[in-house]
Amino acid sequence: MYESKHHPPISTAAFVIRCMWHVLAACLLCLLTLFFGTLGHMFFEDMSFHDALLNSSMIMGGLGTTIHPASYGGKIFFAFYGLFVGVLFAALIGVIAAPMIHRIVHKMHLDEEDD
Repeated sequence: MYESKHHPPISTAAFVIRCMWHVLAACLLCLLTLFFGTLGHMFFEDMSFHDALLNSSMIMGGLGTTIHPASYGGKIFFAFYGLFVGVLFAALIGVIAAPMIHRIVHKMHLDEEDD
């Protein structure tokens, strides 16, 4: 996907496009997670769509729940969804930062010579 250490860095325009693709991928993962979180809230807690969407987005934003779960299934879902969103946040930072870190390392020639 990225250029190797034997190739020159890509142009600035190509780098910006690469960064945009990474941000787009991160946004799609967020939307997919929000979709499954909304469905889980609707299924386990019998919430309306707008309440489930609000609750899912509040959990993803790190603010916590607006409606506390009443059922055991809902409590378990909320716990695992919250843990998953926390891990997803760390992964998305890596997805967005990867092209920038690669470019810095590539330009500074910090890659080890394995050949």
